[in-house]
Amino acid sequence: MNNLYTLILAGGSGTRLWPLSREELPKQFLNLTNHSTLLQNTVTRTLEFTDPDKLFVVAGHNWRALVDHQVRQAGNFKESIVITEPSGRNTGPAIALGISYLLDRAGAKKEDSVLICPSDHIINDVSAFSSAVEHAVKASERGYISTFGILPTGPETGFGYLHAGDLNGEGYCKLKEFVEKPDLERAKSYLEDGNYYWNSGMFVFRIGDMMNAMKKHMPQIGEAAERGYEALLGSFEDMPSISIDYGVMEKLEKTAMVPLNAGWSDVGSWDAVYDISEKETSGNAVHGDAILMGSTNNLMFSRERLLVGVDLHDMLVVDTPDALFVAPQGSSQKVRDVVKELRSKGRKEATEAPESARPWGTYKVLTEADRYKIKKIAIEPGKRLSLQYHHHRSEHWVVVKGTALVTLDDNDIFVHEGESIFVPKDSHHRLANPGKVPLEIIEVQNGEYLGEDDIIRIQDDYKR
Repeated sequence: MNNLYTLILAGGSGTRLWPLSREELPKQFLNLTNHSTLLQNTVTRTLEFTDPDKLFVVAGHNWRALVDHQVRQAGNFKESIVITEPSGRNTGPAIALGISYLLDRAGAKKEDSVLICPSDHIINDVSAFSSAVEHAVKASERGYISTFGILPTGPETGFGYLHAGDLNGEGYCKLKEFVEKPDLERAKSYLEDGNYYWNSGMFVFRIGDMMNAMKKHMPQIGEAAERGYEALLGSFEDMPSISIDYGVMEKLEKTAMVPLNAGWSDVGSWDAVYDISEKETSGNAVHGDAILMGSTNNLMFSRERLLVGVDLHDMLVVDTPDALFVAPQGSSQKVRDVVKELRSKGRKEATEAPESARPWGTYKVLTEADRYKIKKIAIEPGKRLSLQYHHHRSEHWVVVKGTALVTLDDNDIFVHEGESIFVPKDSHHRLANPGKVPLEIIEVQNGEYLGEDDIIRIQDDYKR
C-alpha cells in the first residue's frame, strides 16, 4: 500500500487500568501482554503495511518524550515521528492536526489514503488486520470514508455499534448508521440480527475527502486545517473538543464498513486483560512472579515482587510499587470511582507513575521518605540532562552501569562503574552519557524539599 499513511492517536489520560495506568502514564504506554507496550505493538503491526516515513503518532506534549522513547525501541526511525498536540481536544481536532501535518510536512497529497488507529488496542491477527486495511483503502479510492466493525463475541454494552449493510464482494459494505452504547436487551437483539458490529474507532479515508467533510460538518476545525498545519496549530487551543465520530462520521452519507475479525480488544478493564491473557490449566492468568495454591480463574499481575494467593477464585490482583488493587472479577469498571476518590484526597498515586520517561531516558523512584528519595536513572547513549541546580536538595550519584560524564560547576568529571560523586545544593551540574551503552545510576536525594519543581535549568537540549 504505497500511498497509505498511518496516524496513530496516542492522546488521552485513561485510568481504567489503575494502578498500572496513571494520568501521566496512560494504558498505551503499558506492557500488558508481552515484552512490548500497546503503543509499540501498534507501531510494529502498522509497519507491516506502512512505510516508516509515512507513519506518525499524534500525542500531547506531555507524552512526547515517552512516545519518542518507546517508538525508538519499536522501529528504526531516524527522526521523531511525533506530531504534538498543544492540548487535548479529542479525536476530531487531533485527526485534523495530523492530516494537515501530512500535507504540509510529510509530502502527502489530498488523494492519498490515511489509516487512523488508536494506540491502545490489541490486534492478535496482524495478517487479517492488514487484509482489512487493504479493503478499506479500496473503499477510500471510491470516495468512501471507512471504519472497521468488530465481529461481536457477546452482547457488550460498553461499546458503540455499527449497523452495516450487505458485503459487496470487495471486502466492505455500506454503513447504515452509528448506534450508541445499548442496554443489555438491545445488545442481545443486535447479536441476533447479525448486521451489527462493535465500533473499533479506526478509520481509512482520502485526505481530501476528510478535509471536505470537516469543512462541512466541523467548519471551525476544517477551515483552520484547510489553511495549513501552522494555522491549525496556532488556533488549536480554541478548537472545540469533539470526537471524529460525532463531529463527522455520524453525519456522512458515503460511509463504508470493513468487518474485522482479528482478535481485537480495546483492553478497557482488568476483566478485559484477564480475557485476553493466556491461562494456566486452572484458569489463572499470571503476569510476573506469582504462586497460586488451590486457586482458580484469577488474574495475578505483578512485575516488581512475588505475589502469593491461596484459595482465591475469580479475583483480580494487580500489584505496583506504590499501590495494590484487589477486586472480584466483574467489578473492575469501579476503578474509575477509585481514581476519583484518590484525586479528591489529593493522593499522588492517582496521577504520578513510579516510572517516568524524559527526553534523555527514564527514571524510577525506588523509595522515598521524609528528607530523602532514591531513584534509578537510565540515560540513553549520547543523551544528557539539562545543566541545572537545586535550592533545597543535594544529590549523590552512584554509577552502576556505563560511564557518566558529570559537569560540576566548572569541572567535567568522568565517573565510571562502581564510582560515585556528590552534588551539593546550589551547584551547577549536568549528567551525560558519552558512551554507546545505556548509563544507569542510583541517585540519592537529600534535603528539606524533594519535588521535581526544584529544578532550575540553565541550559537544556530539549527546550523545556
